Amino acid sequence: MKRIKELRKEKRMTQIAMQLATGIDQALLSKFESGERVPPTETLVIIADFFNVSTDYLLERTDNREINQ
Repeated sequence: MKRIKELRKEKRMTQIAMQLATGIDQALLSKFESGERVPPTETLVIIADFFNVSTDYLLERTDNREINQ
């Protein structure tokens, strides 16, 4: 999921810094970013909330970052 990496880089964060902020293991973050694994729904929501984007944006279903409420 290239968008996770893009968003992390925009915040100038390392995977370790993101791990500390979200509680998601750095090794898993690496696998998510490389596309080796897809985050489970609950992890996807944590990442989307952390970056304040929609899950659809993370999944590349839309280019709109905004969350519809």
